[in-house]
Amino acid sequence: MTVPPGQTPEPQESQPMPGCARHPDRPTGLRCVRCDRPMCPECLREASVGYQCVDCVAKAERGSRRPVTVAGARLSTKPVIVPVLVALNVLVYVASAVQAGSAMNNARSGLFSALAMWSPAVTGAGQWWRLVTSGFLHIGLLHLVVNMIALWVIGRDLELVLGRLRFSAVYLLAMLGGSTAVFLFGELSRPVAGASGAIYGLMGGIAIAALRLKLNMRSILMVIGINIVLTISIPGISLLGHLGGLVIGGVATAAMLYAPVSRRNLWQSGALVALLVVLVLALITRDLQLGDVMCVRGPQGLQCYSPRG
Repeated sequence: MTVPPGQTPEPQESQPMPGCARHPDRPTGLRCVRCDRPMCPECLREASVGYQCVDCVAKAERGSRRPVTVAGARLSTKPVIVPVLVALNVLVYVASAVQAGSAMNNARSGLFSALAMWSPAVTGAGQWWRLVTSGFLHIGLLHLVVNMIALWVIGRDLELVLGRLRFSAVYLLAMLGGSTAVFLFGELSRPVAGASGAIYGLMGGIAIAALRLKLNMRSILMVIGINIVLTISIPGISLLGHLGGLVIGGVATAAMLYAPVSRRNLWQSGALVALLVVLVLALITRDLQLGDVMCVRGPQGLQCYSPRG
């Protein structure tokens, strides 16, 4: 365009800026480097080169594979299930202590009597819930404190490796494994309570995790060995419950960590269901063997026996 001498060009009207693709009422001179749509500053996120809109960022996240642990769980830095379990155990203990009117003799409460693992009540009255509820009871404050410290120290690391759902399954199976061992081989007249079976299951699980990750096993095996020695040497502790939880917890964790990657979820689910079926069949078999258990109180306390031997 040429302008005659002595004349000035007429000013051209500036083009208005386009509106944001997500907020049309907001004019913007910025654009997403990926989709080239106009975007306001609120809808842009810094990328390795320039800025991308929130829609492109979300699409990229959906298409990318999130990092997972060796068990197939999403990476996390904060345990959730372990604090919930600690809180639940403390809550049940406080309720039993308040009901008994004593922090040290909470076993005298009606709640404790109704939830503790006692084989005659399981097989005679059909109170199968005791196999699980007994894992949330504790006899005295020291018993609670020791178990909760162990649960906190061991459980946090194992939950981060297994993930919340897998960790919960291993914990509950180990708890049931401990109760099953007591039901199969324990004294009929002796009630049992405590989270120790499940915690020993976590000990077995953390040992399997260390083996799978090729970590130093010495300190873990020492801790397990010391706890087993204490279990044997201190009167009143259920060795059967501890060993049952240790074995089931270790086997369940091994199923989580050594499952083939191609069909990991299917293998893991199948292994957990198989373990549960084995425990249930063992319980049913033992129940049929015991029949109706008879309990009488004699000079040496309560004595229980099965008419079938």
